[in-house]
Amino acid sequence: MHIGIDVGGTNTDAVLMDGKQTLAGTKNSTSPDVTTGIVQAIESLREAQHFDGADISAVMIGTTHFINALVEAKRLAPTAALRLGLPATRALPPLVDWPEPLKQAIGARGYLAHGGYEFDGRPISPLDPEELTRLAVDMAENGVRSVAISSVFSPVNHDLETRAAAIIAETLGDDVAISLSHEIGRIGLLERENATIINAALRELASEIVDGLTAAVRAQGIDAPIFLSQNDGTLMDEDYVRLYPVATFASGPTNSMRGAALTSGLDTCAVVDIGGTTADIGLLVNGFPRETANEVKVAGVRTNFRMPDVLSIGIGGGSIVDLETGEVGPESVGYRLSTEALVFGGSTLTATDIAVAAGRAQIGDPALVAHLDPAFVARVLDRIAERVAEAVDRMRTSPDPIPVVAVGGGSILLPDELPLFGTVHRPENYAVANAIGASIAQVGGEIDKVYAIEPGRREQAIAEVRAEAVDKAIAAGASPQSVAIVDFDEVPIPYLPGNATRIRVKAVGDLDMGVQV
Repeated sequence: MHIGIDVGGTNTDAVLMDGKQTLAGTKNSTSPDVTTGIVQAIESLREAQHFDGADISAVMIGTTHFINALVEAKRLAPTAALRLGLPATRALPPLVDWPEPLKQAIGARGYLAHGGYEFDGRPISPLDPEELTRLAVDMAENGVRSVAISSVFSPVNHDLETRAAAIIAETLGDDVAISLSHEIGRIGLLERENATIINAALRELASEIVDGLTAAVRAQGIDAPIFLSQNDGTLMDEDYVRLYPVATFASGPTNSMRGAALTSGLDTCAVVDIGGTTADIGLLVNGFPRETANEVKVAGVRTNFRMPDVLSIGIGGGSIVDLETGEVGPESVGYRLSTEALVFGGSTLTATDIAVAAGRAQIGDPALVAHLDPAFVARVLDRIAERVAEAVDRMRTSPDPIPVVAVGGGSILLPDELPLFGTVHRPENYAVANAIGASIAQVGGEIDKVYAIEPGRREQAIAEVRAEAVDKAIAAGASPQSVAIVDFDEVPIPYLPGNATRIRVKAVGDLDMGVQV
């Protein structure tokens, strides 16, 4: 058996799974101290279906810890951004487009040094060890505790980043965390650099959070390995999270969509995940979320993470309803729903109160919302359905009919028939689909590079990249016989010489429970 846990802004959901069968599912309010909420989630699972710690083979967790820390600009390490690219790239220095409050929160310091490559691997300028040592001394004098190193076209050749890291580490010592851009972002210097700086700023917090999560699970007598969900719906182990906390940012919507695919039996559909604060709408294609082709802004910073293409609107179970207009959200009472909503004796009219008044949910005390005008209640619910239908319509890429699957506790707000799309599918255990998605997550490996393909060598080059992606998935802990290529993209780059082609391959396989990764 294994346990899946998803920590949201309002609720912490947990499921006990036997293979792909759900044995028990529970929903608890997220505590201000998120780790305490995980302890409560495991305890409530044990009450629903007894198990011993030795029965559990793995614990999978999807968490909002890291993106919350960035959005709130709290608990971030003093960070330096070192870019290798001089004499090029001087016009747009590191951190050029960052919001000022976030730069202050990480005590941001930007440095430019010689190095970097052209797209085909030709060096821009040689690395200067003395220059890097001088910069490292300045970092030490300014209290830097984490360093993000990026180099022009490092996904093509990352040797300079690796050498620069060794030189910086000699001066700063082993206590300073170093993040390298070729391990984190894709092609595109500024976005990749930004993602690396965010990762560096979160490294100290990552160790603290992983230790806390581990302690919470171990306190329940569970010694099984712990994995966290990544943005693309795959898993990473504790050690990987300590190195790459930034990879967890969009795990919530991804888990919901993966859980919707399993519970509904549909691998191509629109998924509407309504939680306590937002409704997240995304498309599943062949069982995996469609990835966004656009830049992704996180806390006002441009990045190029592997993120699902998700449209979020401010509608959830905790959304506040305007008594005059009947509009819902975007403000929400969040995890205080159980004390502030009318049905729980509070004084705030929420979407949950509307659902109870309409007879769609049995939560709290229905007598406390019996005074609501039925016409007003119907108008609010019609408006919610209309806004969700509009969002689904914006997400689809063709006019063809597409099934809609509703998951999340807040999906009680949706009618059985959605305007434009017809029947709404509500699978079994829909309220904890996100935890189910975390529990069935697989292990992946992705390669995204620019290659100068020689005439007649295209097939061989593609085969080599595919094999590299498969090897990366196996190294991350996937069972070798289960690994398959789930995404392949080949884009010629006509404005570069030498038959340049960008190749992106993603391989995914089931977690090998017999291997400690």
